[in-house]
Amino acid sequence: MLEKVYAAAFLGVDATIITIEVNIDKGVGYHLVGLPDNAVKESNFRIHAALKNNNLHFPGKKITINMAPADMRKEGTSYDISLAVGILAASKQVNSEKLKEYIIMGELSLDGSLQSIKGVLPIAIEAKKQGFKGIILPVENAKEAALIDDFEVYGLQNLKEVTDFLDDTAIFTPLLFDTQKYLNEIENKFSYDFMDVKGQESVKRALEIAASGGHNVLLIGPPGSGKTMLAKRLPSILPSMSLHEAIETTKIHSVAGNTKNKEGLILERPFRAPHHTVSDVALVGGGQYPQPGEISLAHNGVLFLDELPEFKRSVLEVMRQPLEDREVTISRAKFTITYPSSFMLMASMNPSPSGDFINDDNKIQSSSLEVKKYLNKISGPLLDRIDLHIEVNPVPFDKLSNEIPAESSKSIKERVQKARNIQTKRYADKDNIHYNAQMDVKQIKQYCKLTSETKNLLKKAMESLNLSARAYDRILKVSRTIADLDSSENIQSQHIAEAIQYRSLDREHWI
Repeated sequence: MLEKVYAAAFLGVDATIITIEVNIDKGVGYHLVGLPDNAVKESNFRIHAALKNNNLHFPGKKITINMAPADMRKEGTSYDISLAVGILAASKQVNSEKLKEYIIMGELSLDGSLQSIKGVLPIAIEAKKQGFKGIILPVENAKEAALIDDFEVYGLQNLKEVTDFLDDTAIFTPLLFDTQKYLNEIENKFSYDFMDVKGQESVKRALEIAASGGHNVLLIGPPGSGKTMLAKRLPSILPSMSLHEAIETTKIHSVAGNTKNKEGLILERPFRAPHHTVSDVALVGGGQYPQPGEISLAHNGVLFLDELPEFKRSVLEVMRQPLEDREVTISRAKFTITYPSSFMLMASMNPSPSGDFINDDNKIQSSSLEVKKYLNKISGPLLDRIDLHIEVNPVPFDKLSNEIPAESSKSIKERVQKARNIQTKRYADKDNIHYNAQMDVKQIKQYCKLTSETKNLLKKAMESLNLSARAYDRILKVSRTIADLDSSENIQSQHIAEAIQYRSLDREHWI
């Protein structure tokens, strides 16, 4: 007897529907084909125990199971319940009429209970696209799948409930998730707030500009000056994620298995801070069984690289293309996958090997040669992709002890959101441009026009400060963002002047 059950497999962050064909015939044996990995092959032991412990029968006949398409690798334990239901349907122990309408996935315990799986959201998205009525899955994953409108999601506890659902011997209600209510409840709830930061007004201003235009940032300062503290608060002033961004972000974290025991939808912008010992593959993604890396897990959020020169040169260099393309393509002999990676790069570093600025007479000094060697650990092409270089000085005692509360993240975020709204309107007809940092040369010429006065100011600054040629476009992008914060249609002299001061490392004699 032949029966079909439907499940899903992954390629990157997208799901592909899998047809599980179960045939029971005369003879003895259990044959599972269709490129299953070891975890899938071991499922027959879990299925056998689960059926026995739920008063169901594992057929003592020849069972042949094909997971089609047979040339796509199937990984993990999420097919346990799909295979079990297929065996039960083929042996006439459950009704098979509903099988064609639902995706069924979940890991089986030996007692028949369903354990949570990863990648539920992309599965639900693809299932609805392919015309399925709904999905049956472990109760822990139900909220995540319920993000999809007009799609039935049944979160069930165990194998007994699955058979009751298929046989219509019990009534189950699909889970409904009020996404808009959830969006409203979580609005402006921050883990870290700029209200806690004493002093550093100039740095806060620079981070406000960075958040407004989506610019990459490098903080340069001695240990204890507050670089990490400031970086952790950057997500709190970024614009709230739209529902599209939230679903896109949740898809990536779902595939990576980071959404377990969470409320389904990820609404806080990601903040990823990998250690400087991170490998190339861990940063960009890939591996024998492909997984998204840190730059993809930071999609729509912030990637923070603390002590930037301590990262391996090869690790930093692999970020160059993703920073430009906003996606990373990983090609191997057996697969080619693309992960989204549109993130803000926030990095920090000491100004010298000793940890202090070279002109600080009260500290142990590093030689100019040592400082130059230290800075050369970061390549020019990578620095070219960082728009703002901000010097962070230690906060004096009188500001640290000041009891007056600083400006909150909420009020800063309101200004950032206003500037982003201007940019959204400006780039409404552009497919791949949403904020100023994404402008290419063509858009810079169109939206960053200078008057003769502002052009002369920029020319004098580049000549007198020995700014490199690569600083030119970056200054124009940042000045466009500053003008947006001022609700100015044109770039003024003060906007250019402020943007120039954020290019410290482009100055020839900075050290």
